[in-house]
Amino acid sequence: MALVVKKFGGSSLSSTKLFERAAGKVIDARDAGEDVVVVLSAMGDETDRLLLLAKAITDNPSPREMDVLLTAGERVSMALFSISLVERGCAARSYTGSQVPIITDSNHRRARIEEIGTERLLEDISQGIVPVVAGFQGVDRHRNITTLGRGGSDTTAVALAVALKADECQIFTDVEGVYTTDPRIVPQARKLDRITFEEMLELSSSGSKVVQIRAVKFAARHKLPLRVLSSFDVGDGTLITDEETQVEAPEISGIAYNKNEAEIVILGLKDHPSAAAQVFKPLSDADIQIDMIVQNPASDGGVDLGFTVGRDDFHAASDIATKVVGEGATVVGNERVAKITVVGMGIRSHPGTASLVFEALAGEGISVRMISTSEIKISVLVDEKYLELGVRTLHEAFGLDVKKA
Repeated sequence: MALVVKKFGGSSLSSTKLFERAAGKVIDARDAGEDVVVVLSAMGDETDRLLLLAKAITDNPSPREMDVLLTAGERVSMALFSISLVERGCAARSYTGSQVPIITDSNHRRARIEEIGTERLLEDISQGIVPVVAGFQGVDRHRNITTLGRGGSDTTAVALAVALKADECQIFTDVEGVYTTDPRIVPQARKLDRITFEEMLELSSSGSKVVQIRAVKFAARHKLPLRVLSSFDVGDGTLITDEETQVEAPEISGIAYNKNEAEIVILGLKDHPSAAAQVFKPLSDADIQIDMIVQNPASDGGVDLGFTVGRDDFHAASDIATKVVGEGATVVGNERVAKITVVGMGIRSHPGTASLVFEALAGEGISVRMISTSEIKISVLVDEKYLELGVRTLHEAFGLDVKKA
């Protein structure tokens, strides 16, 4: 029998009626001959509610106690889901992360998995019992409860699937799969039947939120087939798999975007070998993530250095840059920018991709402020007001709304 790990996200569990719908999918899979392990997120916006409760008391709660608090949401889900399965005649047993056990390091709020015990889960499976595991959580070697960070239930599901040597890990959410772009911006966006791990990593890192990037990395490392499906509809979803299983990859698989961008430009920075290092080292020390970078010669013999950070880090990054650049340089910033990313394995073998990106944007009067590339992606920074127009323009330019024969 095939062993499948099925993970249901918060949007799939926002009411008891939806619990019953999700439980029905598990029972259908069992009736079809699959062995199933279930991993669950907290109900709906429950994690946000718990965060607000803590913030009503203090702006600086203990990380250890926050982990204890936040794992409560998944514990509620696992119990309700197990009750729903049992009520429908399917034997089930719920497990917290510590009961599995999922052993992590001691980094509260962002713990990493070190080891997973599979004995109890495999015993349940052999006896026809469905293990229902709380996602997002584990326990360190001092028996402290830990959490894996935002989106950690996806990571739990993939890690369990790897440990159990499952045939597939399925992520159930409120969309039918991975789309060529956000259907809210481009109604003609189409669902992809399959996509490579590499492409999915680029889409996730560029703004797509269908699957948590850490989970995709984990699945790719262990070559675990990962499938995104809808909790509300019937279908095959999107299979995320190895490049080598693709007979011939399409030129472009999708268009991602990220509104959480802010631009900082240092004008007239003195040109010397450590010029960039003197800026980026203190930003790194402040745990500020740099995304796009561009450096150009300035008219006065110096250099102009531009880069992007997350909007939450904009003011802190601007202050740090102003302190370190020295006399003669000027720091300017812009919070009203956005990044659009074109992703596809075919970029490696289609040299005209870049020119089509810039020609299409220019045709709509959209200026590009920064550019970042890899073998399978081209990212451009544009004024935020052009974001939706830019996404629609590139989606049409690459014919992504047309089903390939």
